[in-house]
Amino acid sequence: MRKNLYLLLPLLYFSLQSFAQQITISGFVREKGSRELLPGVNVYIENTSFGTVTNTYGFYSLTIPKADSISVSYSFVGYERQQLRIGTQANRELSVELPAVNQLDEVLVTASRQDEKVSESVQMSKIEVPISQIKKLPAFLGEKDVIRVLQLMPGVQKGTEGQTGLYVRGGGPDQNLIILDDAVVYNASHLFGFFSVFNGDALKSVELTKGGFPARYGGRLSSVVEMNMKEGSKEKLHGEGGIGLISSRLTLEGPLANKKSSFLISARRTYIDVLAAPLIAQQQIGDDSKVKPGYFFYDLNAKINYDFGPKNKVYLSGYFGRDKFSIREKSSDSENRSGLNWGNATGTLRWNHLINQKLFVNTSLIYSHFNFNIFSYDRDENEGKEPDIFSLNYNSVIRDFSLKTDFDFYPSTKHAIKFGLQATTHRFVPSALAVAGDFFNSQVDLQAKPINSLEGGVYGEDTWQPFDKLKINAGFRLSAFQTPAKTYIRPEPRFSAALKLAKDFSMKASYAKMNQYVHMLSNTGLGLPTDLWVPTTDRIAPQQSSQVAFGFAKDLEKPGLALTLEGYYKKMNNIISYKEGSSFINLDGENANEINWEDNVTSGKGWSYGAEFMVQKKTGRLSGWVGYTLSWTQWKFPELNFGETFYPRYDRRNDLSIVGIYEISKRITLSATWVYGTGNALTLPVSRYTTFRNPYVPGAANGNWFYPIYGSNTTEFGKKNSFRAEAYHRMDVAIQFHKKKKRHERTWEFGLYNAYNRKNPFFYDIDNKIDPKNPNQRINVLTRISLFPVLPSFSYNFKF
Repeated sequence: MRKNLYLLLPLLYFSLQSFAQQITISGFVREKGSRELLPGVNVYIENTSFGTVTNTYGFYSLTIPKADSISVSYSFVGYERQQLRIGTQANRELSVELPAVNQLDEVLVTASRQDEKVSESVQMSKIEVPISQIKKLPAFLGEKDVIRVLQLMPGVQKGTEGQTGLYVRGGGPDQNLIILDDAVVYNASHLFGFFSVFNGDALKSVELTKGGFPARYGGRLSSVVEMNMKEGSKEKLHGEGGIGLISSRLTLEGPLANKKSSFLISARRTYIDVLAAPLIAQQQIGDDSKVKPGYFFYDLNAKINYDFGPKNKVYLSGYFGRDKFSIREKSSDSENRSGLNWGNATGTLRWNHLINQKLFVNTSLIYSHFNFNIFSYDRDENEGKEPDIFSLNYNSVIRDFSLKTDFDFYPSTKHAIKFGLQATTHRFVPSALAVAGDFFNSQVDLQAKPINSLEGGVYGEDTWQPFDKLKINAGFRLSAFQTPAKTYIRPEPRFSAALKLAKDFSMKASYAKMNQYVHMLSNTGLGLPTDLWVPTTDRIAPQQSSQVAFGFAKDLEKPGLALTLEGYYKKMNNIISYKEGSSFINLDGENANEINWEDNVTSGKGWSYGAEFMVQKKTGRLSGWVGYTLSWTQWKFPELNFGETFYPRYDRRNDLSIVGIYEISKRITLSATWVYGTGNALTLPVSRYTTFRNPYVPGAANGNWFYPIYGSNTTEFGKKNSFRAEAYHRMDVAIQFHKKKKRHERTWEFGLYNAYNRKNPFFYDIDNKIDPKNPNQRINVLTRISLFPVLPSFSYNFKF
């Protein structure tokens, strides 16, 4: 025993000596001029393998061997690289500010790429899109849209023409975790899915993760879209905004409380209702009938923060948005009021605390709310009788309260550890009611019974670099969901690795298991606001997926290109869908609360696999990317399609996007996108016919016989989604004219959506037409319905 102790003592002594010969440098990286904290900044020691990346709140920590002096470099896309030479005899707190640079500056164009290289990152299936690029790309009706830009990435399919839904690696729109400042956004669409709710002027960063999910993420199967709002300038008042065809926006930010605090407020509102008012207001429909329609949407982002010193910061942020559509028709003997509205509200209170140079913690209190409502009220007067009344009310509500704590621990340059926990209380109120006649005046409870549940998760992960050429991220998440009748506890292992095969060239692999405890019921598969959110129950199990991915990453320094090639396979279990012919509408108001939505759904499984290629250039006069996806997605439900496997609507064999931004000069920017995709899988009728009955009926008035014909239309469908729509392709172009004035900058932008007027299919219909070859016969003709021709747009943008 003593001999073993004597052997251990020298080892312990040398270990302590080695630890004593190390120092830690840590701090925050900010943007010069606004003091905005910058996430994802690459921090490394020159001529060594020691390096790290700032976290979401701009904090970094590096533990390195002592030396007489070292050079610390800080680099980030769109900012000048900073290099500091410091002595390293003691721990240091080192915070820096990076100045933003003009994309046309010669130093940026010719310099080697100093941002974190894709070949060196352990994370795969992750894409970051600079906000500056998003603002330069062509946009539908001039509205810059983060979600539409993500649709241009490999592995992300578009649902249909004009829609902003995300379909990532075979998953549906409900399988994407969309978070804004830690708060979940359940429905991210305006104008029935044509625009998203995110105003790019208020955003600081956008990241999309399609696979190899770190353990800190959970709750969805297909992707994580993480967005963080700007904090607001601590130096001086800034503003930017724009006036477009259908909406205007304004963002203000500036310092408060002696530059220890700052604020941001950003608002956007459409004025479709104002522009259309002279054309549609009180239009005459009949002799005395008038109709008045209206529609608008708005967004409001707000954020305030306070800096209590180097160790404590507090943030309060929120988002509020709503769409409202209404139509009112009134005459002397009737009245109709109908409409629909939906909206999101989120709120996040965050506390950043630096425990020591190696340990950082963020604690968040989060609120999220989504509400959707359709209403209709009809009143018809009956002379001398009670009026006939019909009322429809259709609701979907989900409300969350969450508590979340995350720790970042940096024990050495070999390890970066993250761990934490989250708890969320869900309250679902799904209902769809129709009440007519006497029921309208009765005491029937029109509100469906709320469903309360609790979701939680605890996780830990470590990014470990055992030697220079290998990086590993290994993690584990334990998730749980409690319903009134059952509790689910599910393990979720995660693993990613990157092996450097040569300079700037690496091989990557990942595995992730995910569980999803909330579901979206949809009759359309488009991710519209009419879709209903429902929880896991004792009868409806959680959705689950397992995904493996393998790929290569290569950086080319001189042209500044990043190339990635990935293959993936994903299996999904317990995905849900409506049964054939089912819907959520309940036409029995008296028995509304006795209808169980679980009786209308069925569970199945799915598979998705494919390959993705992307080449991206983020800097220089010419920037953009090319992305290509080859993929297959299949579903199988025992109660759908006679139990046979079928392709879901958004299965797309080939998907190609080409995106380019060219800085012609400091005053002119030209941009263009071209997309191509295999057509959607649809279910169409294979035949349609009418059967007749011809009973002889005596004429009561004159004793003659007449022959009323009773017809019954019958439509037969083939296998589910066995028809392929025509291929989709489209080009958008835009040109921007910039000018710097004494106190502000202004930009005029002109664009064309669908520049060569491609008639892409929105849906198909079957028309019964006269046969041109035989006028005595009629034939069924498949007709393609297109939505958008070439659409011009313009906008005026300003910044001060």
